[in-house]
Amino acid sequence: MNIEVFNKEGKSTGRSIDLSDAVFGIEPNEHAIYLAVKSYLAAQRQGTHKAKEKGEITGSTRKIKKQKGTGTARAGSIKSGVFRGGGRMFGPRPRTYSVKLNKKVSQLARASALSQMLSQGSLKVVEDMKFDAPKTKDYVEVLKNLEVVDQKSLLVSGDHDQNLYLSARNAEKSRVVNVNELSAYDILNCKTLLISESAAKSLAEKLA
Repeated sequence: MNIEVFNKEGKSTGRSIDLSDAVFGIEPNEHAIYLAVKSYLAAQRQGTHKAKEKGEITGSTRKIKKQKGTGTARAGSIKSGVFRGGGRMFGPRPRTYSVKLNKKVSQLARASALSQMLSQGSLKVVEDMKFDAPKTKDYVEVLKNLEVVDQKSLLVSGDHDQNLYLSARNAEKSRVVNVNELSAYDILNCKTLLISESAAKSLAEKLA
């Protein structure tokens, strides 16, 4: 599948790139996308929540009233969760929310997301960008030229370019990720997906 390549000025370079049908032209697998997004969002949770339970509360263990004859429920400790200042019953404990995702399912999810974006006309291929110095103004100018400055956009670069990353860091509604960091959630969480030529070739090798 051939698609034209745009430059930083937002104009066609006159060249086209052949995108792999095995990555950009498959029938999207919605269940694989669901599992990948679920795994990604679960991994964002810290899981550091903690509440003190009965055994962790500082206080006396003296039996606070006699067992029978009070007319109320029996109670053995002031640290019980039924009393003010007592421990919480079955409170949250530190845990991991990570969901295991098989490598092939992850690859299928990314390929499905890429194919979906291309079929919707939300994917553009741009030539590899290099910035001499980190400058947000220059990156925003590129977004304006590509007519995506007011949209939520994601640029996938072939390799890590620190100047490019820093230039896009403060740009509103825009992100830059390395091809090795790209997830199905990232792809679907943008209005327009911008892929550099080197990233497109790398994705074809990784996901085919």
